[in-house]
Amino acid sequence: MKVCERLGRALIVEDDPAWRSIIAEALADEGVETDFAESLVEAQQLMHFHIYRLAVVDLSLSEAYQPNRKGLEVLAAIRRQAPFCPSILLTGYATVEIAVAALREYGALTCLRKETFTRAHFRALVREILASAPVAISSKEERTRIPEPLSEEKEEKRESALVVDDDAGWRVLLGELLSEAGFRVQICGGLGEALSRLHRYHFDVAVVDLSLVEGKDERRGGEILEEDEKLSGIRLLDHIHARGIPTIVVSGLSSPRLIERLYAEGRIHTFLEKPTFERAMLLRVLAEIRSRRSAESPWGVLTDRERQILELLVEGYSNAQIAEKLVISLNTVKRHLKSIFAKLGVRSRAGAVALVMKHREQD
Repeated sequence: MKVCERLGRALIVEDDPAWRSIIAEALADEGVETDFAESLVEAQQLMHFHIYRLAVVDLSLSEAYQPNRKGLEVLAAIRRQAPFCPSILLTGYATVEIAVAALREYGALTCLRKETFTRAHFRALVREILASAPVAISSKEERTRIPEPLSEEKEEKRESALVVDDDAGWRVLLGELLSEAGFRVQICGGLGEALSRLHRYHFDVAVVDLSLVEGKDERRGGEILEEDEKLSGIRLLDHIHARGIPTIVVSGLSSPRLIERLYAEGRIHTFLEKPTFERAMLLRVLAEIRSRRSAESPWGVLTDRERQILELLVEGYSNAQIAEKLVISLNTVKRHLKSIFAKLGVRSRAGAVALVMKHREQD
């Protein structure tokens, strides 16, 4: 069915055959294909091979049909493995406490009671989700498809992006989106690894999560306390900003005071909240950054290797040190410097450094 292929897949985690059939038929009416799982393990295996636009999860999953809360474990797994997949908790005995936990702690979009379930309401909810959820690639085969190799010249001219997030699911998803946008992506899970990459490579854009915390961060009512500088993500922003790299923050933290300060200090270009994240918005921000850099940056015409060398030049590295760090010959460094000076319209190392510093001061 072509409509099903176009609208994607849904995961139903339910051990009752009758309810599996009810949910599957309603989803089929909305043009959605379905896969079934009866346990956490089966759901995790399916999520390994497919990307889902919706998951419907029963709260109680048990071979003995005894009431339990194993569905919450499935919701937690979905949040880890597929953070872009909206999930609906379906239950016949949910208390207010369970419903609140499902929404706040486990990321469910809503909680539906079986005793008040109607196909019309469920289908309307599905249509709303499909209209707002980002379209995902439907299978692991497509997600892991190897792109045709670029020529060495094209590869060197591709822009590079740094992704830093301690959540594996978000690292994968952000990396895929940036790759689709044409960036060469390097992915890190924490501050130390990110600093190592920043020291070794040039990046055209960075996408960073703020909550890279060493130990536990203390919050009160969602507000970060005065010691928010302990957040590794905040400290990382200083290093990225010092290198003049435009930064997009994609984070679950939403302290208005902190966000206002980061904007005021010029440490971030854009802040996107994870709960309301949209693929289209990220792509628009990336296009804006590209346009601005092309119009304002005097070194937008440099290749990636030339920008690496220029960055090291600004940091005070000698030609020999640059050659050693990048594992290239001294003559190669000199050739790149000659090209850099010509493109920037300067005649010396000092002139190139001064131009970079002047541009950063203006930013």
